[in-house]
Amino acid sequence: MWPTQWPASARAIATGIDSALTAARATDAAGFDAAMTDLAALAPDQVEAVQAAIVRELLEIAHPDGLSGDDVRAVLEAVVHRSAAWLPRIDVPAMISVLTGALNVQEPDDADRSWTDPRPAAMLLIEYLAQLSGTAPTASIRRAIDEIARAETVEMP
Repeated sequence: MWPTQWPASARAIATGIDSALTAARATDAAGFDAAMTDLAALAPDQVEAVQAAIVRELLEIAHPDGLSGDDVRAVLEAVVHRSAAWLPRIDVPAMISVLTGALNVQEPDDADRSWTDPRPAAMLLIEYLAQLSGTAPTASIRRAIDEIARAETVEMP
């Protein structure tokens, strides 16, 4: 399913993200937890980089004229409302941090984190934003990983 030229770690991240999104779309808490366990076994900085790239892209697609404070609030409220019915342990501070971090509004500071893992919150945001923007999540996953790989191969002057 994923390009064979990708390293095994990139394919594992893509598969884990896709599995989590599939479970979130189906409101399958057990499947979501299993996918999150699989993602937790991977390099957190790499998983979070891919998730942030996807969140940024989907926000740009869903809000092509820019994002206002009201738009950010509406996204957060919608994700929490949609997710609370099937996943009652939503970490709202993590979700806020993921969203603002993807927008480069704040620099993440590990010492200030009041949550344990931002990756589940990122998955819930991605699932909602993919639906809102009408974007196929697998296409966003591919673009995010390809862009990160491209950026890593470009030499800095």
